[in-house]
Amino acid sequence: MKKLMTAALACAAFGGVALADPIEGIWQTEPDDGAYALVEMAPCGSNYCGTIQRTFNATGEYASNNIGKTLVIDMAADGGGKYKGKVWRPSNDKVYIGKIALQGDSMLLSGCVAGGLICSKQTWSRVK
Repeated sequence: MKKLMTAALACAAFGGVALADPIEGIWQTEPDDGAYALVEMAPCGSNYCGTIQRTFNATGEYASNNIGKTLVIDMAADGGGKYKGKVWRPSNDKVYIGKIALQGDSMLLSGCVAGGLICSKQTWSRVK
């Protein structure tokens, strides 16, 4: 009876809905080569990917050829708000070793080469 009550309370507390990972949502990138994007982070298989949803430059929103492309590739949760995977940089069309560190509504994303010795970093902000 005790196990049945515990299960019933758990179902009531969570409403039968799985909790979303903190990385999921819409994130605003930092400007890179004069433009920035809104990226949707969502599950892709057992990991997380980020797809460019909207793009902006100094004149406002514009229809970039990169809309719909995957910017953050196969980020696997590594515990403690950290993720590892790959990052694509549209301005030079290169893919880098990627890492993410989440802190609330702030995401520190890095793309690295040479086994992680040389990295470029951006801080993204949660929009939604």
